[in-house]
Amino acid sequence: MGPPEAPMEKDIDGCQDGAKTVPNARLGPEGTETQLDDFVGAHPDYNEEEEEQKYFRRKRLGVIKNVVAASLAGTLTYSVYLGLLQMQLILHYDETYREVKYSNIRLEDIDHKVLMGINVTPVAALLYTPILIRFFGTKWAMFLAVGVYALFVSSNYWERYYTLVPSAVAIGMVIVPLWASMGTYITRMAQKYYEYVNYKEEQEKEKKRAPRDACNAYIIVFQTVFYSCFHLSFVCAQMPMVFFLNNYLYQLNHTLFAVKHCGTLSHGTLPGFNKTVLQSLPRSVNLIIVESVLMATAFLAMLVVLVLCGAAYRPMEEIDMRSIGWGNIFQLPFKHVRDYRLRHLFPLFIYSGFEVLFVCTGFSLNYGVCALGLERLAYLLMAYGFSASACSSLALCMLRLRRHIPLLAGAFIHAVLLVTLFCWAPEPRYLAQAPLLYAIAALWGTGSALNKTGISILLGMLYKKKERQDFIFTIYHWWQALAIFTVYLWSGLPMKAKLSIMLLTLVVAVGTYLWMERKVAQNMEVRLPRIPRPRHKTRGYRYLEDNSDETGSDGDGDKEDDDRHPTEATNENELGKEDSEQLG
Repeated sequence: MGPPEAPMEKDIDGCQDGAKTVPNARLGPEGTETQLDDFVGAHPDYNEEEEEQKYFRRKRLGVIKNVVAASLAGTLTYSVYLGLLQMQLILHYDETYREVKYSNIRLEDIDHKVLMGINVTPVAALLYTPILIRFFGTKWAMFLAVGVYALFVSSNYWERYYTLVPSAVAIGMVIVPLWASMGTYITRMAQKYYEYVNYKEEQEKEKKRAPRDACNAYIIVFQTVFYSCFHLSFVCAQMPMVFFLNNYLYQLNHTLFAVKHCGTLSHGTLPGFNKTVLQSLPRSVNLIIVESVLMATAFLAMLVVLVLCGAAYRPMEEIDMRSIGWGNIFQLPFKHVRDYRLRHLFPLFIYSGFEVLFVCTGFSLNYGVCALGLERLAYLLMAYGFSASACSSLALCMLRLRRHIPLLAGAFIHAVLLVTLFCWAPEPRYLAQAPLLYAIAALWGTGSALNKTGISILLGMLYKKKERQDFIFTIYHWWQALAIFTVYLWSGLPMKAKLSIMLLTLVVAVGTYLWMERKVAQNMEVRLPRIPRPRHKTRGYRYLEDNSDETGSDGDGDKEDDDRHPTEATNENELGKEDSEQLG
């Protein structure tokens, strides 16, 4: 029995030794905390500053992605709209096409109502655009508007009164919301990019006010990128005509046979133009293919906004911006008219609408088509688009020069061209004038680029507070829409009357703009309406914290004390001083 007992005793002793070590293995509170810190604490190789830099680098790349995506979506949307409208108006103008395909639906009358719906409806946009943008948010307002443009494309599959006219009215309703939300979105992205670049300064100076001109450089760059892309829409819009419609058009000797006068001697829209412009009718299958490509492009623009465009504001910021009250949101665009800076820019807004529609209708038809034929209309507008896209980059000179130089340069170019067009009547059916017409189209594109890019940059510089930007861009694009409606109404006037009105408007716009800059340089008091504080129905925990996302607390570089009286809130000498620095 001896030998078997030895191992048992050894095992018992081993168990006793293990039992003795268990109490010794129990850790006290300090030991537990040490092991817990080792388990959940920072990795020994973790570099907080480096990770912070990586985080904000990703944020900056996200902002750049948002700007490029919004620019691409705007370009695709407008190119589809302009290209389809141009193609359909040319097809419907041909009386043979109307009689053969739509003999009993009065297609010409439908086209007239479509143009009325597109041009007249935006007159009421000032009443609902701020409410629409605040209700849906900037990104979703863009998405909704792009979707309406896609709806307009789809309505052309079945061309009837009850499809074309309602979709045209819908487009008229979203023209101002689309471009107002686009302008607000690009400006807000510039401010966010500045915050992500200077995040250390923001952390160190949370309670200090950033200089007003801190993010001006990013506003200039981002607006330049947007308009460089957007003006390419005039080029892309000509693709249906270049690759499809030009194959069916008569030559200029047929279409311009009865045209006697061009340019400054003409009245209305190209009088004497032949009623038959198509030498053969396009097959319905080919039309469906072209419209399907345009529909796919419009759908792609919707996907770009939906997937690639991030939100312009944090969720709590959007809640705060909505909760100031719908009555206040409705009134604030009208109250901003108190600001003399905005009032002095109204003529510039109006001329901006005049010139873009004039180049697409008055110049391109009464000068370009009258001399070169309808088959060269697309190339004339492509020259305008390429020039405008390339010359939008000239606005970058505002990084080094005074901010009014690009605007005055664009106005000077247009003034010279208006005087030239006033004195010039090209010969009908004379192709030797093509180089001069292409040069005028390119120079007009240069002036348009400086005009539109300069205005958007100027508004971003003058109104940096994020609670005001959608109101300001709504007012800008509403005046532009009113000007486009006026151009639509004056289509029957003599060309000399149109050019005189445009030249007078341009002179007044330049004068009032320089007057505004002079007042700003003299530190004249600015009257801005007070933005009400958010009114929340429930007080959640976020609003009990010191670092809440309440409006004006995110350090956007343009905080204002909303508790002050409205007149006191605008007595900011800093504004005049810092704006005068922009003047040199």
